[in-house]
Amino acid sequence: MAKTASRPIARHAADAVALLGRSIRRARIEHGMTAAELAERGGMSRGLVQRIEAGDPGCSVGAVFEAATIVGLPLFEADGPAIAARLAETRRALQLLPSAVRHRSVADDDF
Repeated sequence: MAKTASRPIARHAADAVALLGRSIRRARIEHGMTAAELAERGGMSRGLVQRIEAGDPGCSVGAVFEAATIVGLPLFEADGPAIAARLAETRRALQLLPSAVRHRSVADDDF
């Protein structure tokens, strides 16, 4: 049973999710793979594969990325070392930033 959307999603985000889902479907078909075969290889249900390909924003990003990887759809850079390098660069940048963003409250001192 498909999950219903519990919160609104921006149009740009919905279009991006739909594009990724359709791209996964296209790559799967071009590789001559059935939805059932993709589901089995990815350790997911056939229904989840159908939801991913339909662009359902409620699917976990891990499942979507796993499906894309199985059908050979490149995500970010095409090779593992480039992704690992970007991940390391992002980790270094995050270490320099504050761990949380907090807004300072301003005291109301207007008597």
